[in-house]
Amino acid sequence: MRIVLLGPPGAGKGTQAQIIAGKLGVPAISTGDIFRANVSGQTELGKQVKTYLDAGNLVPDEITVAMVKDRLAEPDAEQGFLLDGFPRSIPQAEQLRDSLTDLGQKLDRVVELVVDEDELVRRLSGRRMVVDGKEVQRDDDKPETVRHRLGVYREQTAPVAGFYEGEGLLSRIDAIGEIDEVTGRALRALGVEGEAGQPAGV
Repeated sequence: MRIVLLGPPGAGKGTQAQIIAGKLGVPAISTGDIFRANVSGQTELGKQVKTYLDAGNLVPDEITVAMVKDRLAEPDAEQGFLLDGFPRSIPQAEQLRDSLTDLGQKLDRVVELVVDEDELVRRLSGRRMVVDGKEVQRDDDKPETVRHRLGVYREQTAPVAGFYEGEGLLSRIDAIGEIDEVTGRALRALGVEGEAGQPAGV
């Protein structure tokens, strides 16, 4: 299966991506991982990315999409993949569709993790890290910063869900609850859960 997993910061995308991809036997692919692999491997695209990142600038869509396309063309993604947190904009979604067409592929399903904004703020602002033996809150996890991040997500990335809804590919699932409960909802949305609650073929 070829899947995109969408959801705001704090919805549990990273966790669910790894679990669902593992159950389906496909690679979980995030743009962060792709950036790091290209930069550390000093590929031509990686050198371009490093220039943008070192200057504190966003990596242009065409470079991001080119990297994703290269990754999706690798042998382990031939039978399927799960994209975590990409595409982040409608132009990226359109370019991804074109790239998959070039590869003779298309998306099977897009799953959006839905969480109430107050719950997201509670989750993210409740995170702590230990510095010099003391628990401290990261600046980007302060409630006002979290609400700003969620606002940016609503403006830039949430419309992607509408794009895929228009394509008839979108399933929205409630992402509040125990991790395995959310995984179960996602697998049912993908139509791959068997009678006994086990994913088909697992």
